Amino acid sequence: MTVSVQSSDRLAALLPAASVEISSRGHQVAELRDHFAEGTDVTITFLPGDHYRHNVETAAALRRAGYNPVPHIAAREMASREALGDFLARARGEADVSRIVLIAGDVAAARGPFKSTRDVASSGLLEAHGIACVSVAGHPEGHPYLELPEALDGLKAWRDWSRQTGTRVDVVTQFCFESTPILQWIGALDKGGIDLPVIVGLAGPATPATLTKFALRCGIGNSMRALRAQIGRFGRLLTDTGPDEVMRGLRSAPTGATAAITGFHLFPFGGLRKAGNWLRDYDRDPLPPAERVAAAHAGLQNP
Repeated sequence: MTVSVQSSDRLAALLPAASVEISSRGHQVAELRDHFAEGTDVTITFLPGDHYRHNVETAAALRRAGYNPVPHIAAREMASREALGDFLARARGEADVSRIVLIAGDVAAARGPFKSTRDVASSGLLEAHGIACVSVAGHPEGHPYLELPEALDGLKAWRDWSRQTGTRVDVVTQFCFESTPILQWIGALDKGGIDLPVIVGLAGPATPATLTKFALRCGIGNSMRALRAQIGRFGRLLTDTGPDEVMRGLRSAPTGATAAITGFHLFPFGGLRKAGNWLRDYDRDPLPPAERVAAAHAGLQNP
């Protein structure tokens, strides 16, 4: 296995530009100013029961504060084609939105004509309203309702749609507590010819209890053992656990295994302050000491 110092540096250099997530409920825009730089991409969740006009208001507030608003659009929450068109028109006109995160939504039955994200893509409304970039979800530990081949077929369809429309499509992953599922999933994308950029989701610092709650809600499976191992190794039942282990694994991966990664996204489960502090204080040494020494001795650094 060859480890590239330059590859590790590249991933570390992507972290300061990581996007972060907020809800349209509450007053998180003001809190962002204390912990995240202007120009940060800030995604806005679309929770069951949200009204898109409120989400547009949040997007406009983010734009006024100097951030790049990236609203989620929950396909099954859109009551009609007209509602989706109005959402997009307002987001473009009132908040200069050019990128969206497209999700199916956490409701079993669609409120309108859009049962899936692909239905939204087929509507033609994204292109009509000048959306330049669409982010879709990736699930390294598996999708609760899709087997891996089906999930990969869906991403192939997004790859083809991107080529047909000229719209940039990237994949934002669900968070994991270790790097192995992420690397294996990226390998499956590569094997399937799915050359979409990957933005790795990271669970921001929070107590193990909080992380476990969100993991169970989001269907995180196998890498839960990594979280339990960290608790057992350090006795950190009340101490915040950040994504350092995930980053260490990604940065120590074989050369080329992380080439698809173009960015990171923080899920601030422990709050914006903790997420911002972790991002600021993260150790960006080229590689952990053991890997750095091994790479130097093997002469693996690229010129």
